Parts: sequence; C-alpha cells; structure tokens
Amino acid sequence: MELPLVVGVDGSDPSLTAVDWAVDEAARHGRSLRLVYASLWERYEGAVPSGSAERPSEQVMAEHIVASSAERAQRRNADVKVSTDILPEDAVSALLDEGNTASALVVGSRGRGGLKGLLLGSVSLAVAARAHCPVVVVRGDKAGLAGTHERILLGAGEPDTGGEAVRFAFREAEARGCVLDVVRAWRSPAFQASSDDPARGHEERALGLLEDLLGEARAEHPDVRLRPATVEGPAHRVLVDRSAAADLVIVGARHRTGRSGLQLGRTAHALLHHAQCPVAVVPQRV
Repeated sequence: MELPLVVGVDGSDPSLTAVDWAVDEAARHGRSLRLVYASLWERYEGAVPSGSAERPSEQVMAEHIVASSAERAQRRNADVKVSTDILPEDAVSALLDEGNTASALVVGSRGRGGLKGLLLGSVSLAVAARAHCPVVVVRGDKAGLAGTHERILLGAGEPDTGGEAVRFAFREAEARGCVLDVVRAWRSPAFQASSDDPARGHEERALGLLEDLLGEARAEHPDVRLRPATVEGPAHRVLVDRSAAADLVIVGARHRTGRSGLQLGRTAHALLHHAQCPVAVVPQRV
C-alpha cells in the first residue's frame, strides 16, 4: 500500500501554500493526501461540561481549518484522495508520529502563531530536524512554488548522509520529467604546499565522490536527465544561490549518535531559512 503524503495545516497562508504544493506532489506520485491539524486546545480551553452542546472555540476553529483545507485541495485536483484529522497533541509530536506512516511530511515555512518577519517557524524546523521520513518545507518565490523552472537541485553530501537523498531526488526528477542538477561543493585550503595545483586535487576528489554517490541511482533511473557539477565555494551559499533556478532543493541528513533527531548541518539550516524554492530534508536510514 502506498503511504500517504501528510500535510500539517493550521489555517495560515504558508500552510495553505503547503497544501497546494502537496496536492500537486500527491498527483505526480499517485498518492493520497492526509491533512492534519494538531493543537493542545483541550488543555487551554478547560473542560466542557458533560452533555453540553457547546464546543470549545479552538475545536470549532480546527474543524473549520481542516474542512476548508480539504475543500481547497479538492478544488485544486479532484482526483487526489484527501482525508483529514484533528489531533489533541502539540504540533511537533503529532507530525513526527504521523511521519512514521507517511511517504513524506509537508509543512509551511511558518505557522499561524509565528512572529512577523520570522524566516522559518519553530514547528517546521523541529519537524525537519527530527522526522524519520523526508520533510518538505514549502517556501520560496512564485516560480519555485509553481514548478516552472523544470529542474530539481540536489546537494550532494557525504556517503553517510546522501544515499537516501539521492534516491529521493531521482524519483522526483523522474516523476516530474525534469532535469536533475546535482552539485558537490568543494573548497581548497588557503595554504597548501603539498601540490603544485592543490585546487585541482580537491576538485578531482569532489568529482570522484559525486560519481560514487550517483552510480547506482543513475543505473536505476536511466531516463533522468542528469547534470552533475562540482563548484568551488561554501556549500550553503552555492545551494542557496542555485535554488533561485530550481523547483525543489534536496539535502540529506543523518541521525545523531546516541541522541534523538537528525544532524542538520549548516547547509540544511541555510536552505531551510533562505532557499527560494521548497526544501526537502531526507534522513539517511540507520
């Protein structure tokens, strides 16, 4: 059975944008869509007397949010199967639990309670850093959100963080029928006397790592139009800059040893806060 695509909704504009993006994504992959609203409203509204017809205002709002989000999804694509749920839990815990039976989690860049001007909401960051399935934070400019660039960008990481991200990227490119740009950033130390051309050595190592990382997935998806490249510079700057010409940027993450959650490096943090298109964080299975 195909796992659903799960979207966290709260009625905010970013969450509605996430719903739109997720509908299109579900249609591409032939998946159902599950819209989830989570809040600890029971703790703050107080107990409603037994037998009372009055419902807590937060519950009424939650029902309105999921219903209107579902209607929005159906208007966008009536062929996508949509289900909804309201969970009396904190949003992060609820979405992490949902992620255990999801193909991916989709969240907006900020929530209803986010501070104005905040680049990334706390729920989105926490879910991206701790989920066991891919998490897509929907953000960026109109072109990136609409998918008009017809290209996906993969930041090629280390072998212990990049395998699942590579497979995710190839599946996305195949489903969209678009170009897959794979970038491995490299940097040459300012002082290195062991070689006449130290920069060339670093670039060659980056090319070798790129080939090793892509080999298996390239064989499994021969129809994907692949454009691998090595670029000198800090990975976070290279990928943020290139996200302006992408419809989705993908990076991998690994679980921390002896700790819950993932290890999100500088590159993932920079993309989650500054990318000009949606960002997928794909955990490496352990």
